[in-house]
Amino acid sequence: MYRIDKDLAEGAPEHGPRAHGDLPVEAPLAMPVQDLSRSPDTATADPIVPVGPLFQRRLFLIVGSFLFGLLAAQEMFTPLQSDGIDWVDLGFALLFFGLFAWIAFGFLNAVAGLFVLLGRGPAPEVSRSRLVLPEGRTAVLMPIYNEDVGAVFRRLESMTDSIAAIGGADRFDFFILSDSHERNHAREYLAFRRLRETSKANVYYRRRPRNTARKPGNIADWVRRFGGAYDYMLVLDADSLMSGAAMARLASAIEARPAIGLLQTVPQLINGQTMFARWHQFASSVYGPVASAGLRWWSGTEATFWGHNAIIRVRAFAESCGLPALSEDSLLGGHIMSHDMVEAALLRRRGWAVHMVTMPEGSYEEFPPTMIDHAIRDRRWCQGNLQHLRLLNTSGLHWVSRLQLFMGASAYLTSPLWLLLLGAAMFEQLRADFDGFVLISSGWLLGLTGLMLFGPKIAALIALGQDRELVRQLGGWLSIARGTAIEVVTSIVTAPAMMLTQSMAIVDILRGRQSGWSPQRREVDGLDFGEVTRFYRWHLLLGTVLMAAILLGLDGSIWSLPVAVGLLLAPATVWLTSRADVGEWLVRRGYFVSPADHRRFEEGPEQELPDLVPEPRFAIARGC
Repeated sequence: MYRIDKDLAEGAPEHGPRAHGDLPVEAPLAMPVQDLSRSPDTATADPIVPVGPLFQRRLFLIVGSFLFGLLAAQEMFTPLQSDGIDWVDLGFALLFFGLFAWIAFGFLNAVAGLFVLLGRGPAPEVSRSRLVLPEGRTAVLMPIYNEDVGAVFRRLESMTDSIAAIGGADRFDFFILSDSHERNHAREYLAFRRLRETSKANVYYRRRPRNTARKPGNIADWVRRFGGAYDYMLVLDADSLMSGAAMARLASAIEARPAIGLLQTVPQLINGQTMFARWHQFASSVYGPVASAGLRWWSGTEATFWGHNAIIRVRAFAESCGLPALSEDSLLGGHIMSHDMVEAALLRRRGWAVHMVTMPEGSYEEFPPTMIDHAIRDRRWCQGNLQHLRLLNTSGLHWVSRLQLFMGASAYLTSPLWLLLLGAAMFEQLRADFDGFVLISSGWLLGLTGLMLFGPKIAALIALGQDRELVRQLGGWLSIARGTAIEVVTSIVTAPAMMLTQSMAIVDILRGRQSGWSPQRREVDGLDFGEVTRFYRWHLLLGTVLMAAILLGLDGSIWSLPVAVGLLLAPATVWLTSRADVGEWLVRRGYFVSPADHRRFEEGPEQELPDLVPEPRFAIARGC
């Protein structure tokens, strides 16, 4: 049994070599806290070359979304004029315009992605050259917080073995950056010592006694203590997994392009067991390529950061991304929680390009196993993304960075706005002063709404025809059709519950209730029905009220029928989708098959992690 030197393992300040090698010699790097009220004096990166006609692309999305929203709002406005226009009607039309423009933006992004994939194929500008290791040194950072120790260190062992297999063990060092509680420290440290004994790559462990500023504080602490020794850092989450070849290609790519500060990959979802996780694993595989292609098409050098599975130039990050704590004089004060999008914006503010790249193989992550676990994580993201509203006036931001921060907050604000729209529609119907009032005056608006909602899925299926290998890994077209049909139904049934959950989260935040930072459950096989019912008791109450209004024939209430049904079914839906046996049953019968499932069934049920040695392909936009 290993003796644990408490000061050493917890990373107490100390200079010089470490006696036991738990940490390397410190190489401090200044990371000043940024003044968000004043633009940086000078940009330190090389000038950025524009990637294609970015302005025209962005104009297409923004103007197109505006026109679709205006067209729909005008059509909705027609029946409102029948009994005169007042401020309630104007508010309803404005609300409808904003929400319709939001879904139109997603539709146009998918259309753009479709044409990109049809024109270039599933993997544009694929690098087929021999794998070349980078000259610079890369630190692979895995922050952890009270995680399943066995699962985390299996992933780390797989990655260290993979980087050693391509001959890169001397270029990549691995850091386990723990913010875990004291009770988990011994298990983590023992697992670290065992991994270090067998790993050909350097593996280090540091635990902070206080998890100040959460993950961004964890990363910043590493930068200030050890960042000076490394050219790049590859940031992971506790459920991330990357191949050695993928890591090497990312490091070589950022090394060859001095203007780039960050490269964000699009990870594939793996290891899903429950129906909920497999559903999202399948949906990500089918719909993800079109969505990410559209996102890359218009974001260009102003892409975003998702906080993991990305490589960052260390000195660029240090000089650009020291996050200040927001003043506590509002409900959205304190440390910045959704730090990743902010860090991408600050890198671009300092003159560094931020790109998104596609890697069909080699970059992976996991998804929450149940709707409840997803809701708990989403609650933190909600509070963090709403903080972005306070950062929109940050001096020196690129306008696209401001747009992305606003979109991040809007992704959560749309839920209460949809709920408000539903209530407003019922109110408009009730207050109509004549019989026969119908809120929607023509069928084509319903058709247009359906196109906006289901168009991205149709575009994804069309684009899928370009990638025969992915079709094969998804089990063929019959399996894809089955999975898509179940996915659409499941999405419709669960959407009302997710809408109300996000709305309640925003209400909680406005009441001043903090999210906290609870450990995530990564593996679940079923939930207690009583727990589920308690969690969704407010959903049942609202569903009952809406259904009662429908049964009583209340004017306008019929439009709420899909919402009422979804809310009443929420506990049963959540309970069913949390079961691993249901997920396995569906996959065995050709539903929700994903590339990860396909690979596991080919290689044997004992294979838990993908083969990380094969060299991945990746694509990056030109002109950087």
